[in-house]
Amino acid sequence: MEQNEALQLAVAFLAHSQRDDEPPLAIDAEQVCESNGLLIVPYNSVQYLASRDVREQLLDCWPILVDLERGDVRFGTLEERHLWRHPNP
Repeated sequence: MEQNEALQLAVAFLAHSQRDDEPPLAIDAEQVCESNGLLIVPYNSVQYLASRDVREQLLDCWPILVDLERGDVRFGTLEERHLWRHPNP
């Protein structure tokens, strides 16, 4: 799967996953990367992404992971944190 297609899956997944009580969320396109066959797609509040002011940052945003071979989309887990902390191409 191409990265652009995987990114579109992540955008749709985020939109579908967003709750009514959350601030508007968006993909952090500057931080998207590939690691171990996964597209790692961080996201945050629209307000934070516009300003990059850390006071606006949501602290518990686990990135969306898209398996580039199978097209599976899900949120990352604590056990997978190394994938986005120390990505391997």
